[in-house]
Amino acid sequence: MNLFEEYKLGNPLMTAINQLVFENPTQIQQLSIPHIMAGKDVIGESATGSGKTLAFGCSVVEHAISGQGLQALILTPTRELAEQVRMSLTQLSYFKHLRVISVYGGVSISNQINNLTKAEVVVATPGRLLDHIRRRTINTSKIKVLFLDEVDTMFDMGFIEDVKKIIRVCPTNRQTLCFSATISSSIKELANKYMINPIRVSAVKLVDPSKMEQIYYNVRRN
Repeated sequence: MNLFEEYKLGNPLMTAINQLVFENPTQIQQLSIPHIMAGKDVIGESATGSGKTLAFGCSVVEHAISGQGLQALILTPTRELAEQVRMSLTQLSYFKHLRVISVYGGVSISNQINNLTKAEVVVATPGRLLDHIRRRTINTSKIKVLFLDEVDTMFDMGFIEDVKKIIRVCPTNRQTLCFSATISSSIKELANKYMINPIRVSAVKLVDPSKMEQIYYNVRRN
């Protein structure tokens, strides 16, 4: 039996999970998915690679409806993570036919402007997303789920004020999920101000090294 079935996930999501051969939830998934599916705001403390994308992805896929505009926004600190999350959510939402796009700097903004008119789910870095907000090329009025990923890293990179500005343009009637490897005082302050009675869950900071791969390249300075 696939243990994800106990969470009573919708058929499109369970079909995708079965197709991806996910059978046993990770610790952060076990702790957070019941609260996430109940519509609660959640603060999750969990290391990179522990399966949190699937955890918050459950809410994104369950609540977003194809063809009804932008309904889920995910903030990540880097373009690499944005692409990784986009690909995972695309797989999870395959049977709901959701359009998931990534938005970050260093690439053409015109393509992003066009894609934003068709997307139900956007994965973005703070700087480029604020650029779209200033240009009024993104409509945040229908957002049901706001997810902040690797929040400690975003704050370390100096994005704390950008994140606050983005939160303020989202509807107050939304589910807010915040996941981080560590829960700092800045994250607690953010939660107190912008989240509603958040449930805090914490997974053991242990990731199976056999499932992690790190690669680096030596490149010329230019």
